Amino acid sequence: QVQLVESGGGLVQAGASLRLSCVVSGSTFSTYVMAWARQVPGKEREFVAAVSWTGSGSYYADSVKGRFTASRDDAKNTAYLYMSDLKPEDTAVYYCAASRIVTRRVADFTSWGQGTPVTVSS
Repeated sequence: QVQLVESGGGLVQAGASLRLSCVVSGSTFSTYVMAWARQVPGKEREFVAAVSWTGSGSYYADSVKGRFTASRDDAKNTAYLYMSDLKPEDTAVYYCAASRIVTRRVADFTSWGQGTPVTVSS
């Protein structure tokens, strides 16, 4: 059973940067595609970004492309989401997720963290 624990969320002003971390335990980290999704109350959880098994490939939602960077450190069993030029519309609870396949579909991710809130003030 894989466990994911996010950290790094907080309250920032528009234009600021923030880095989220996701520590994975309980399974072989390198065998998972690591992804990030976010959710606002009353809305469905949406895909944000993901990084492939070796870290050689990453892909993003159009809304964050060019501002967010997904990465991983297999030696530390940790995935990261670096967020820059944050906007008020980025305000959400951010979740780390793991998948055995390359996908943007939230339903395909099999393991989830508890979420970390990010609030961007204008």
